[in-house]
Amino acid sequence: MFNYNSLFTERLQQLKNNGAYRYFLEVNKSAQHFPNFYYVNEEKFQRSAVNWCSNDYLGMSTHEEVIAKLGFITHRSGTGSGGTRNISGTTNHHKELEITLADWHKKEAALLFNGAYQANVTTLQTLGRNIPGLVFISDERNHASIIEGMRGCKNEKKIFRHNDVKHLEELLYAIPADKPKIIVFESVYSMSGTIAPVKTIAELSKKYNALTYVDEVHGVGLYGATGAGVLEQEGQEQAIDIVNGTLSKAIGVFGGYIAASATMVDFIRSFGSGFIFTTSLPPATCAAANKSIRIIQQNLELRKSFFENVRLLRSALIENEIEFNPNDSHITIIPVTGATHCRKVADQLLQQQGIYLQPINAPTVPVGEECLRVIITAKHLPKHINHLAYSLKKILHARPAIYEKAYI
Repeated sequence: MFNYNSLFTERLQQLKNNGAYRYFLEVNKSAQHFPNFYYVNEEKFQRSAVNWCSNDYLGMSTHEEVIAKLGFITHRSGTGSGGTRNISGTTNHHKELEITLADWHKKEAALLFNGAYQANVTTLQTLGRNIPGLVFISDERNHASIIEGMRGCKNEKKIFRHNDVKHLEELLYAIPADKPKIIVFESVYSMSGTIAPVKTIAELSKKYNALTYVDEVHGVGLYGATGAGVLEQEGQEQAIDIVNGTLSKAIGVFGGYIAASATMVDFIRSFGSGFIFTTSLPPATCAAANKSIRIIQQNLELRKSFFENVRLLRSALIENEIEFNPNDSHITIIPVTGATHCRKVADQLLQQQGIYLQPINAPTVPVGEECLRVIITAKHLPKHINHLAYSLKKILHARPAIYEKAYI
C-alpha cells in the first residue's frame, strides 16, 4: 500500500538537507515603525529588526491617506466584494481603478486580478488556448508565474538567452511569417536586477509581426515621469501590446492587473477562467490602490528619494568591500554561494545584527547563484544603510573563521 506521508516526509527532508527548505519568520509589521518590525525569537523573547526584503518600495502600505481610504471604504462597502466580477463582484471602485490603470499605462483598458501571478497565468493560458498555433518566445529568466502560464497550454515554446536580442531575432526569423507568436519578458528581473532592452524587443516584434507581453511588477510605481514603469521611462507604452502589473509592491496594497487594448482586455475577460471564476478584490482594496497610485503620480520627490537611497546603499557596500552584482535597476544582489551557507549568513544577520534578509536559493535562482537580495525602500534611513553595510562586512568577511568546522 502506498505510503503518502512517507513520501512527503522524505521530500521535505531532502529540502532541509540541501539547504533549500523555506523557513518563515513571523513578522509583526508596524505601520508606524516601518521598515522596523518585531518578532519573537527561538528563546521566546520579542526582538526588533530592520526589514531589507520587503517589496513595499515606497512604503505606501503605511501611508496615512492610503490607510484612511481603505478604512473609509471598508465601512461603506464591507470587507469583501461578495462574488466574481460577472455575478456581483464588479463595483464602482473596481471600474474606477481599472480606468486609472489604463490611463497610467496609456492603454485603452485594464483588467483586475487578485494578484500579478494570477494575471500572468490566466492571460498567457487564455492566449495560448485560443490563438491557433501561437508560439511563445520567452526570456530564460522569466518569473515562475510566466512559466506556469505558458506551461498550462500545449503551445510551442522557444526560450531566448536572457536579454539577448540577437538570439531573440534568430528565433523569430526561424518561425514562419504567417504563424502567430508572442514575445514574453519582464521589464525588471527580480532575481538579477537587470532591465530588458524594451525598445529593441518592441522593434523586433513589429518586424516579425509578434505580440508582446511584458511583466512590469518591479517597475510599476518606480520608473518613468509618473511612475508607470520602465515602458514609460523608455517611451514604449504604445509599442508593447500587454502590460502585467501589481498593486502589491510599490503601490503597497494588494492585487494584480493587465492593461492592453479594449479588445484584448475584453477577450481575456470573456475567455480567461482564472478571471471568470475568482471572487473579485474587495472594493476597499481597489479604492486604496487607486488612492496610492494618485499619490505616487503626483509625488516625484518620493520616487527620487527612493533612488537616492539605492545610490547610498551601493556606495556603502562599495566602501565596506561588499561584492554585489552591478545593474541599472533598484534591486541589489549580493552573491552568497551555497544554499546552506546563504541560510547561515541570513540567520546570523538577523540574530546578531537585527537585519532581516531572506536567503534566495533554488528553485528561485539556479543552483550556484544563491544570494541575498537587498531591497531598499524610501523609508530606510542613512543609519539603516550604514548598519547593513557594516554588518555584512562583519559577517561575510569573517566567513573562514565562523564556518571552518562546517566545511571540514
